[in-house]
Formats: sequence, structure tokens, C-alpha cells
Amino acid sequence: MKNRGKEESDITQKGYEKKRARLLAPFLPQITNVQQQSSSGPTSGEPSPASSDRSPASPEASGPSSSSGGRRNRSGGARDDRYRSDIHTEAVQAALAKHKEEKMALPMPTKRRSAFVQSPVDNCTPPDTSSASEDEGSLRRQATLSAALAQSLQSPDYWINRSVQSSSTSSSASSTLSHGENKTQTQPQPQPTSALADILASTRIENSVPPDVTSYTPERGSRVDSRVDLPPNAMTRGMPRGQSRTSMLDTTADGVPVNSRVSTKIQQLLNTLKRPKRQALSEFFLDDSEEIVEVPQPDPNTPRPEGRQIIPVKGEPLGVVSNWPPALQAALARWGATQAKSPALTALDVTGKPLYTLTYGKLWSRSLKLAYTLLNKLGTKNEPVLRPGDRVALVYPNSDPAMFWVAFYGCLLAEVIPVPIEVPLSRQDAGSLQIGFLLGSCGVGLALTSEICLKGLPKTPQGEIMQFKGWPRMKWVVTDTKYLTKPSKDWQFEKINTKIRIIMLYKASKEGTVMGVAVSKIALLTHCQALTQACNYCEGETLVNVLDCKKDMGLWHGVLTSVMNRIHTITVPYAVMKACPMSWVQRVHIHKARVALVKCRDLHWAMMAHRDQRDTNLSSIRMLIVADGANPWSVSSCDAFLNVFQSHGLKPEVICPCASSPEALTVAIRRPGARGAALPARAILSMGGLSHGVIRVNTEDKNSALTVQDVGHVMPGALMCIVKPDGPPQLCKTDEIGEIVLNSRAGGTMYYGLPGVTKNTFEVIPVNQAGAPLGEILFTRTGLLGFVGPGSLVFVVGKNEGLLTVSGRRHNADDLVATALAVEPVKTVYRGRIAVFSVTVFYDERIVIVAEQRPDASEEDSFQWMSRVLQAIDSIHQVGLYCLALVPANTLPKTPLGGIHISETKQNFLEGNLHPCNILLCPHTCVTNLPKPRQKQPVGVGPASIMVGNLVAGKRMAQAAGRELGVLEEEGLVRKHQFLSEALQWRAQTDPDHVLYVLLNAKGVAVCTATCSQLHKRAEKITSALMERGGLNTGDNVVLLYPPGIDLIAAFYGCLYAGVIPVTVRPPHPQNLAATLPTVRMIIDVSKAACILTTQPLMRILRSREAAASVNVKTWPTIIDTDDLPRRRPPQLYKPPTAEMLAYLDFSVSTTGMLTGVKMSHSAVSTLCRSIKLQCELYSSRQIAICLDPYCGLGFVQWCLSSVYSGHQSILIPPMELELSLPLWLSTLSQYKIRDTFCSYSVMELCTKGLGTQTDALKARGVNLSCVRSCVVIAEERPRLALTQSFSKLFKDLGLSPRAVSTAFGSRVNLAICLQGTAGPDPSTVYVDMKSLRHDRVRLVERGAPQSLSLMESGTILPGVRVIIVNPETRGPLGDSHLGEIWVQSPHSSSGYYTIYGEESLQADHFNTRLSFGEPHTLWARTGYLGFVKRTELLGSTGDRHDALFVVGQLDETLELRGLRYHPIDIETSVSRAHRSIAESAVFTWTNLLVVVAELAGSEQEALDLVPLVTNVVLEEHHLIVGVVVVVDPGVIPINSRGEKQRMHLRDSFLADQLDPIYVAYNM
Repeated sequence: MKNRGKEESDITQKGYEKKRARLLAPFLPQITNVQQQSSSGPTSGEPSPASSDRSPASPEASGPSSSSGGRRNRSGGARDDRYRSDIHTEAVQAALAKHKEEKMALPMPTKRRSAFVQSPVDNCTPPDTSSASEDEGSLRRQATLSAALAQSLQSPDYWINRSVQSSSTSSSASSTLSHGENKTQTQPQPQPTSALADILASTRIENSVPPDVTSYTPERGSRVDSRVDLPPNAMTRGMPRGQSRTSMLDTTADGVPVNSRVSTKIQQLLNTLKRPKRQALSEFFLDDSEEIVEVPQPDPNTPRPEGRQIIPVKGEPLGVVSNWPPALQAALARWGATQAKSPALTALDVTGKPLYTLTYGKLWSRSLKLAYTLLNKLGTKNEPVLRPGDRVALVYPNSDPAMFWVAFYGCLLAEVIPVPIEVPLSRQDAGSLQIGFLLGSCGVGLALTSEICLKGLPKTPQGEIMQFKGWPRMKWVVTDTKYLTKPSKDWQFEKINTKIRIIMLYKASKEGTVMGVAVSKIALLTHCQALTQACNYCEGETLVNVLDCKKDMGLWHGVLTSVMNRIHTITVPYAVMKACPMSWVQRVHIHKARVALVKCRDLHWAMMAHRDQRDTNLSSIRMLIVADGANPWSVSSCDAFLNVFQSHGLKPEVICPCASSPEALTVAIRRPGARGAALPARAILSMGGLSHGVIRVNTEDKNSALTVQDVGHVMPGALMCIVKPDGPPQLCKTDEIGEIVLNSRAGGTMYYGLPGVTKNTFEVIPVNQAGAPLGEILFTRTGLLGFVGPGSLVFVVGKNEGLLTVSGRRHNADDLVATALAVEPVKTVYRGRIAVFSVTVFYDERIVIVAEQRPDASEEDSFQWMSRVLQAIDSIHQVGLYCLALVPANTLPKTPLGGIHISETKQNFLEGNLHPCNILLCPHTCVTNLPKPRQKQPVGVGPASIMVGNLVAGKRMAQAAGRELGVLEEEGLVRKHQFLSEALQWRAQTDPDHVLYVLLNAKGVAVCTATCSQLHKRAEKITSALMERGGLNTGDNVVLLYPPGIDLIAAFYGCLYAGVIPVTVRPPHPQNLAATLPTVRMIIDVSKAACILTTQPLMRILRSREAAASVNVKTWPTIIDTDDLPRRRPPQLYKPPTAEMLAYLDFSVSTTGMLTGVKMSHSAVSTLCRSIKLQCELYSSRQIAICLDPYCGLGFVQWCLSSVYSGHQSILIPPMELELSLPLWLSTLSQYKIRDTFCSYSVMELCTKGLGTQTDALKARGVNLSCVRSCVVIAEERPRLALTQSFSKLFKDLGLSPRAVSTAFGSRVNLAICLQGTAGPDPSTVYVDMKSLRHDRVRLVERGAPQSLSLMESGTILPGVRVIIVNPETRGPLGDSHLGEIWVQSPHSSSGYYTIYGEESLQADHFNTRLSFGEPHTLWARTGYLGFVKRTELLGSTGDRHDALFVVGQLDETLELRGLRYHPIDIETSVSRAHRSIAESAVFTWTNLLVVVAELAGSEQEALDLVPLVTNVVLEEHHLIVGVVVVVDPGVIPINSRGEKQRMHLRDSFLADQLDPIYVAYNM
């Protein structure tokens, strides 16, 4: 098992080989023995002849599941086999066979073994709870494989060819994705299956090296720790000249060729994406037009309707029979008085035996008692609870029809309006919220129920009925006979008022909202009369009803029309059908019933179970009403049932499908035919035609045909038209599919309380082609789609709510389910439970299929099934699937009768609550409306860039400058500030006891302080140690390896006194040496350090055995520990001959994984310190607090240099202490009344996440931040506006001024460009259009505009600094508010990269570069960041208008996809918003595929929920298709000390298989 887990999560070449071998294993014997193979069934090409002529119920046909025999398989396995449409099944197999020729290996997702282990409880679900195939929808769609077909599909050479040619197409990583051009690929020839050896020999996967790799993969085994500066493998900017970054691509660190490491799966994925399924996108669009969604051009071959306009169809006139009652209550009163002994209703118990019979007399007397009780006994005489016209909920289970009948007729007699609803089983029932809304909006406050039902309702611990989600407060009334009161002699029930409306039906729309349909009593009566006439009901007949008697056909026939005609109804509840599927057939046989009312599933179940019953006789039936006969997939159930039971006396002409809808009640019903008359014809339609809304008889491609049976003629007294389903109700042509609209007195009148929707549904006036109305007659939309065939027969092809409109074509959800079920679901799908719906993503509907997976289905089976469903639907329906998900058995939300609750399933999918165990997304094939890729225009300095003075092409030049540095007058000060080492000596002499530094621990206690003289003396001792033990020469490099503290500062000045160059390095993490020590080693090697200064504990770590495991500890340079220093002072202190000499080296790892060291000269250091002093107004009387890492950049300058220069006191808070005590930084600010503080983003994030909920506690402890004037975040990135804003808002209660928080900006070439000081205006915020940013343009928009991005100014530009915005390609200056590279000129810029061999070209390019025109003589340094300058309305300190610098992102980090430039942070922001459990995310590209890595903070079962949500959000907001989604544990994304993500590292670890992901999904 252990090995298995390893294999599952392996995506390397080796893992792939293993997996392939395992897949092939079962088939090896069959290949070697061809005889055996041929006997096992026909080969994969041809369908087995046996499959088509077997009788549907024969034992062999039921597939593998029937072998177990006995009762169990009927309720379990065989139910997978209930969908039979052999024609459709064969069509699907033929379609799949076509696909077999194009061998395509789809990369299987990688899943961590621990995830999604199903608990044994799920595995052995009792048949009862399982909703087996109650799923009404799926039951009708009859289609599965026969065993022979299954065999043929599984035939060995199919499998072998599949796996052998998995990736034999070579993949050059061309940019097919970005520029849809067709690359012709040679198809490999199928291998003969005889010689397995040859096959295996030829299966080496060829991966040619992708050219756009940007970094090589690191050594194996170095598991990435998250929060450290990484790169053991980072490139240094100073490599030997010949070995530039690209030359290292061919091999990895240990000399393995890259292509063997590159994940085979990604290669497979690229292969599957190589050939565009749909037509390639038209070429390119010009840069200057705004991008729009690609609108598919109409296909000239699209079928169009050609017939004449349809003429409304009239039903036969409704005859008036003299003895028909004036109302239903009157009918009941009549039969109750004259035929009291006549049986009205027989109910069955769970075993199918009759439980009791209710006579008409009993029904009448009980209903009367109930009516009396409702009106007179609930409340007082003066204040009754119920008045006539009030609405009452009826809550009765299916198994208790008699109680429901009594309650229903009792309400009619009392003139209150019954609203029958399902029994709520739990507080969180699927759809219960909407039912609650319906009850609330109808003003229902009373619910009638039976005693048994009331006991079964969920209760609170106090024993009260639970308040159901969304329901109004209800009063529950029990209607059992013993609680009813006999009416007094003088009580008369109300005179019948036929006008009062009676709400009874409710319907759920496609979106899941529930609407109450109001039906007046007169309409109800008319409907019963029409049904009586159409079905030719006679008094005293017997009817068997299997449907739910609370709604639809079950209510209309089984409760209302039956009472009107004194029919004896036998109700077969759903529970009985589950236990004994034949029970209804037995009832028909025993009672010689004349009419039976069923659904397709009942026909199917009876057919499956009929082998137990030899002696049933169905010759008494004159009408078998199929309630869901309007579903196109009902044909096969009806045929199969007839096939089996014709020998039992069933006559073909009695099968009567009908069509109904909640709004129009019964629409059409087939009248029983005469004996021996010809049966009505079937329509065989082309699915392609149907998708365009046109009727075309299918002739050419029998695979995509749909067989439809008629639902008879329109109801008596009704008028019917077909109108266009969307837009104005225009009449259709005769060969066009449209929505059926009906005019009849026997329909609903409105949606209760929804006048707007009512008008669009119940008051439709059809118009002709010219738009003129047909007359005054109002029609009602039925929600059924269909057409009128020859002889005015009505055909229905689907429902409005099952309609999926994709790219202008219409597909029916039921048709897609039938196709999915035809793809051999036996091994994979649990009881055929499949849901199909569409979600809107990127301006079009996308089809999603969700199925329940059998507990015993293997990963490979499921994946295989999903990929074949994709192919089948693509072939038959010519539509791409967006997402296919498998969820564990029994987890989809159920409707009350056990079907799948579609709208709730869709809701779960969109909210990330579906918890699939397998998922496959195919955005590449079905998203065809992406904007065209951009083609970059050739760059050249054209006439548009002519410069006049400070204007470029009519705009002000984009440049900005800080204020002047000013000149130092006094001679003494000039000397003092020439070198920092002299400044410290001067302070030690003039003000020896002034405290410069205070270091705090986690408790907020000052553990160490340093006055000017203490720091000076300690630095001198370190100088002595260096001279005595180091044997160093002036100018040698010395590495300082210290934890953040005062030792580090003293060692730095000790080096300056000794004339050596200090290099500060973050010490390795003792718990994670393997990841952190190689970085230390690398900096030591690259800087050619002659010596290491450190503490004793760190010295022990460097020489430990653990360290030896990751680096060679024998080759460290001299290590000097500074814990015990010599007492002597050095003979003299070094003074540099010129200020241009090197002061120190600053090494840092960039986010792209580059290790760069820059040289800082003495003059740059003192100018920088002076600039900061002026900007922040720092004096010796001031205190500032610093919570930063002191190893590089501006953090190091603030920690080590600034105080010595300006003389202010620095309170040092090491960030690691903050992890032990979160409030440390904020309470220090409050305690010391600090005005200025500096921190990093990681510190701010720690406080925001950790202390956000504790502001009250902090306030109680007296923390007050009103003293803080500026809190500056030190960073080298775009300001994180969301974080700084939430920090300001959270701590506003502690007195923090919203103006206080600001950011600084520096880069490698200049450590400090911007810093929000005290004098400048507040930082401004602008909103830019993200679409134009991708085109390298800036378009300013209003706040809240769609696709807008808020950017904050990066702080005021420092004194002495000038910046200009330059086009990075032409190197010409740009105008105001144009996006370009930020170039900087300043006396404190770094003097160059520290390189071993001096890469002059790189130096010149980055540090001493010139504009191509404009100011050709000024030397600039290139920061490598994109940004723009905007002149604001604010005034700067000099009184001029203020120029704000906005940083957008690092040039090296941007992703070039589809010809556009994306900044990773924008995509990551969208991804992190997609689901509540995404803690952090990072993106990078790999061979033109976008890879998204998301950290999952929730439980592992949520991992697969993230895949579609991440894909959706990136597609919607960035118009990009995600190639790979990787779900990992929290903390896997590496983040450096400044809080920046190290994306290149992450990418290297992913490609080297070191992430241990929970799940990797490859989007097809």
C-alpha cells in the first residue's frame, strides 16, 4: 500500500513508467495468447452483434452486476442497468470508436493517498437511504451497456494502444496556446499487439526541451522550507562569462538532462492541447483597438427553419354533462350522502398489503369535521385563528394518503386555501429555504399534519419543533380523527364561492427559487372535467396511482378527478415501490384496475422485477398513463415494458404518455386507441438540428439521433401555439422547436405575490412574424419545448429549465445525461445518479456534469470514464464539456423523492461545497470566445515620440524628483559625515552616553542597549580580533552571521574600522539547515569571503554533523566568534583614501530566485543616510522603532546605519520575537510614544491576522497608537493596498491615524527611491484599468469600475533622487501616466553588481545607462520595475504640484501569455478570493501553461472544490485559461524575509516533484 501511495503522487518519468506497467498488467496474458483474446469477445472496433437483439431483461444483458444473483443485486447493481436505449448506447460506442483512432493520453490528476479515503459507513449504504434510482430524472433515460459491449470496449489492444501511444507525439513547446495556429502532427501507426516487447521498447516518451524555461531545477531532496530566503540554486549575477543564465538550461544541478525531470504529465497535457478541437482563432488584432470577447462568426451551414408560420391548434370542445357537480366539494357531498359505502381510497402498508380502505362516507364526514374544527375550534369565537381565504400548509408523508385527502377536502369545505408541501426531514433540507420563502410570502402560519408525522419531525432539545431554515413561525395542528370535533347541528358549511383562489401547486425554477401557482376553483373544476372527457373516466372504475398524491398528475387524477367520478383509487406509496417494485402491477392484477398512473421509473422497476411473477394479468387496463411521457427518453421505457408485459395481456394501444406543467396543468394526453389500430408514429430527429431549434429528420448520422414519441392531442377546450422560447412570443414556423403556450380555462392564474413574473408567464399574447399580436386571447407559457407534428399530435423534446444555451446552441440536460449514462457507468457511477447544469463563465454558459461515484470505483476507472464521457458528448452533441466531477455516493443534495436537487447541486458547485473526489476540467476545448492573442508591434522610435522641451508627443514627460539635498556649510560636519566610521568615533567623543540602540525581547524588556561609546569600544575590540586571528588584507570581504541585534551592528563598524568589507548574511535556521544553509554557503562562496564573524552557538551549528549533510563544512573560511573578544584596542583605525571606496556589500535573493550582491560606496552610504534624515526629520532627540530584518536593502540601512549618522535612538524589535508575542511591536509603540516606525509586510500581516480580533483586549491593556505619525512599510514591490488599508482600519480603534501608514520603495540598483516622510503630501491612490495594463498602457478609471485595480503611491521621492519613466525596449522617455520602466539617478545609487569576473555589459546596462534621446548625457540606473508617474493636484513641500510615482511590478516577474503582460500578484489576488479555504496562492508559467498553486487552509476534502473555482475566476477576471492547478498544504509557498513570494523556487520545486501536493489537476 505504501508503494502504491508513492506511485500515485509521482509525476516524474519514472512514476509514469510504473503507472503504465500497472495499467497494462491485467492485459498481459491476453496479449500473449491471441486465442484467449478472441474468445473473450469481439475486438474493440465492432459492437457485439448479441448486444442488440437480446431482450432487455435477459440476465446476461444486465452486465457484470447481475452475476451475484439473488435479491440484492436488484436493488443495487442491476439498477445501474435500468436505462436502456440500445440505439443510443450503440451510437455512443460508435462515437467513442471514432475517437479511438486519435490516440490521446490524458494526464491523470495526481492525488495524495491520504486524501478522500471514503469511510466504510459510506461504502455499505443500506438500499433505503440511497435514493437508489428514485432519481426520477435519470431513471427515464434508459441506456447502459450490455456485457458484450463492455467487453468489446475493454479489449486489450484498445488499452495497450492507448497507453503506448500516450505521448509518442513529440512536444516542442511551441506557443500553440497563445497563437492558435495549426501544427500538423504525424499520427503514430497503431502497433500490432502480438509482440509486447516491441511495443514496450517504443514507449519512451519523447520530450524535446521546451525553449522558454527560465530556470533550471534544483537538486532533489532539498524540501523547501517556506519562510526563508532560498535559492541553493539561484543564479548569481556574476557567473563566469561563458555560462550565462541560458546556458545552464540543458542540465540540472546534478547533470541530469532537464527533459527527464520535466513532469511527463505536463508534457501529456501539452500534447492534448496541441491540436485545437474547435476551429483555430482568427489571427491577431491590432494593438490600438480595445480587446473584446471573440464573437463566433455565424456558420453559413447552420440549419434554419423553412416552414410556414404555425396555426394555433384547437382541442375538441369541452362537452357539458348534465350531472357534473358544480364544485368538487359538491361532488364529495353527493357521493358521501348517496354512496357512503363505496370505497374511495385504499392505502398499502410497506409490504404492499392493503392497510385500510376509506369510503366516500368516511371521507365526507371526516372532511366536514376538519372544516368545522379549523373554523370554530382554533381560537375563540370572536378571534378565530383561521378565516375563509387564509392559506394553510399541508404536511403529510406519501405513505399516509388518507390523512392528506381528508385535510385537502377539509380545507376546500372550510374555504381555506391548501398549500401541500413536502415533509421537512432536517433543518438543512435541500430547497427547504425556498419552500420557507414561499410559505412566508403566502402568509402561511398554520400547518396541518398527522400525529405520526409530527412525532417524526426534528425537535429542539426542549422538545419543540425545530425552526426550519427560512421558514416563518408555524403553528402545527394535528388532524387525526380523535382530535376533530363533530359539527353542531346548526352549522352549515359556507355557500360555495367559486371565485376564491386556491393556491396549491408550487414549482421550482431553474435557479431553485420556488413560486406558488394559484389555481382558482373554477379552473380546478374545469380541469377535472377536461381530464374526465379526455380519459373517458366512468363512475365506479378502479385506478392504481403510483405518483405523489400531493402534486401534479398524482393530485389531479388520483385525488380530484377520481372523487368527481367516484373512482376507487389504490395508492402505492414510494416506500412500497422501493421494497417491492412489482407491487403496482400486482394491484392492477388483483383489483382488475382499468387505469394506472405511473412514471417511467415504475415501468422500468416492474420490468426488472417481473421474473418473480409469472401469473400477472394486465388485460383489464384500458389506460396506462405515463406522467413523464413528455421526456424524450421515456420512449425506451415504454417499449421495453410493453415488450415484457404484452404476453401478460397488456395491449399496445393503452400506453398513454401525457405532458403537464405546474402553470398550465395538463397540456396534452394521448387518448387510448382502438383495439388493433396502428400506433402513432415516432419522430427520429437530428440532435444537431435540435440544438439550433430546428426539426430535421435524422438521416445521415444515426449516432446523433433522438427518438421522440407524441404526447397525444391537446386537452379539450384548450387552444395551443408554439412560440419562440426567448424574446417576444413570436409564433414559430412549422419546422421550428419552441415553447408550448396554452389558452384554457383549466390552468393556473398567477404566481402568488409575483405580478411581474406572472405577466410574462400567464398573460402572453403571441405575435406573428411582423410583430402584430394574434388577438386579445391570453396564453400561458408551459415551460415545455416541442412542436406540433402531423395530425395535430403534440411532441415534446425538453423543458425550459433543462435547457443549456452554449454559444447560441440549445442542448437539453436530459439528452446529455442519457449520453453520459450510455458510456458504461456500471463500474463508476453510483445508481446512475448524474446531474447536468450550466454555469456562466466568461460571457457564455459552460456545461458541468456531476455524478456520484461508486464506493468501489478505482481512480483509473473513474478517470477513464470521465475522459470517455468527454469524447462521447463531443461527438454526439458537438459541444465541449467545461467540468466533469465525481462526488462520493449519496452526497448530492436530494429532492424529497430522492432525485438529485439540481439547483442546490449547482449552488454547492459555485460555492465550493461540492467536495468532489475526482474532477476534470476542459476549459481549453470549450472556451472558444477568448479575445485574440495580441501581436506586439515592432518597436522603433517613431515620429510619435518626438520630444519638445519637457513634452513627449504632446504630453508632459514622466519624471519626478525629490527636493534638493542642500550643501553642508560647516567644515567640521563635512569631515564628520564623509565616512560613517568617523561619524561613530565623533559621537563617541562628543556624546559618549547617548543611547543609540535598545534591543527588546518577546516580553518587551530591553535585553541590551548600546550608547555611542559602548558601540565604538565593542567595534574596536572586533577590529583587534579581526587583525589578530583573521590574517586579513584591506578590502577583503568578511561575512557577518548574526541574529538580529546589537552584535551585528558592532561587527559591522568593527569591519569598517579594520578596512575590510562587511557582508551581512541571515544565519541558517537551526531546525531547517537543509533548506537554509546552502543559501549561506552560496553567498560566502560568491562573495569570496576571507573570514566569518559569528556567535559561538552559530559557530557550533556551522561545524555540526547536521550541517555536513547539506554543505561541505571542511571548506568554511576562518570562523571567528565574537563572544569573547581581546581586551586590547587596535593600533589604529582604518580610514578610506576616497569616499568612492567600497563600504559594504548588500546581498539579497530576489523573488525570481536570483541572488544579487550590490556594492555600496562610502559616499553612497552617507548620502543615503542624509537623504533619510532630511525626509524623516531625524535628530538625536528622536526615537524610532524598527521591526524589520536587518540583512539587506533599506532594512539594513535603518537597523545599522541611520542611527549612527543622525544620532536618533532606535528601538530594535527582531521580527522573530513578534512570532512569540504578537502585540510586542504595537505595545512598544504605545509604551515609548514612538512617532516614526518602520516595519515589513510580513510584520504587518502577522499583526493584521493575529491581532485583528483582539483590539478590545489591547485597548484594555492601555495600548494607544495616537502618537504614531508615520508607520512606513519597507519593501521592494508594488504597495499592498489591501493589507495597509485593513491594518489602518483594524487599529483605528487604538488611535492609529489613517494617514500614518505608508510605504517605501527601493530596488537593487538603488536601495531607497521613495520613503513617505513627514513633510510631503499624503500618498495618493489611483484606479487603473487592468485590461490596458496588460497591453503595457495606463488608463485611469473611476473607483469601482469593472476590471479596475487600485494602486497606491509608493511614498515621496527622497531628496537628491530623480526618476524617469522609460520604454524598456526603445529606451526613450515616456509621457505622464504612461507605463514604462522606472529609471533612477541619485548620488546614493549602488555602484554596481558584485561580480567575480566583472560582467561589464550587465554593469553598463543596469547602472550606467543612457536614454536613446532626450537627455543623452545623464547616466541612469535601471530598477527593473514597471511603473508610471502622475502629476497630482496636491502641492509638494516646495509649493509645486506633486508628482506621484506608482510602482506596478517587477519586469522579471511578469508573465507573458497570449501576447499580453500579466503581473502574478493580480492573478493571485483573484485566486485567493475564489474560495474561503485558500490561504495563499502563487502563479508561474511552464511552457506557456499557467500553473496556479493554492494553499488549502481547510480540510483535504475541499481540495478539489478549488479547481473549478480557481479556473473560473482566472478566466473571468484575466481572460486566461489555467493549465495546472496544484493544491498544497499551508506554508508550502516559499516566502522570503521581506514577505515576498519566491515563485521561481516554487516552480523549481514543483517540476522536481518536491511539493508533496494534495492534488494536481491538469485542465484539458
